[in-house]
Amino acid sequence: MKAAVLYSGGKDSSLMAVLLDKFGYDVELITVNFGIFNSSLPAQKAAENLGFKHRVLSLDKQILLDAVDMIVRDNFPNNGINHIHHEVIEHVACDYDVIADGTRREDRIPKLTMSEIQSLEDRMNVQYLNLSGIGYKTVNDISSEIFELEKRESDIHNSSDYEMEVRTYLKEHGHDIENIFPQHIQSKVIGWRKNE
Repeated sequence: MKAAVLYSGGKDSSLMAVLLDKFGYDVELITVNFGIFNSSLPAQKAAENLGFKHRVLSLDKQILLDAVDMIVRDNFPNNGINHIHHEVIEHVACDYDVIADGTRREDRIPKLTMSEIQSLEDRMNVQYLNLSGIGYKTVNDISSEIFELEKRESDIHNSSDYEMEVRTYLKEHGHDIENIFPQHIQSKVIGWRKNE
């Protein structure tokens, strides 16, 4: 079965890819780009180092611009990032049997509600998987055992999530991104952990 994992190059989406691969799915990692900034490079490198197929999906810039309007209006990223995530999933659902991402139990965004998941699966005849039953500590423990990780504050050079192009666009248009996006640490996957 063809499975698309929405891929940022981080430990969560990498763990989801490994799980699906171990259960025999034909996994392809998908990183989305809207043409504002080539945010896919960290994900491409991580996918290459892990040996997974990777594809950059170019989507309409208007999706990102609509999200930016929401973020500026709210002065907070949640609604805008969720908007992007919903749009991406709808596009990816057209080409795959399974769609997965690395959202965990504690994640607030991007995230689908249970009714949104059921609607997606029924309307598009797909399966949707995430890590919502697994908490941060468990994902961190497992990921630390199987991946070589680099942890540092999230920025456009170490992450391929939706936020990076949004940040770039906002900064280019004079917005104070430090005031909009909370600071957080990003765990970038460098490759497989070497057994000692």
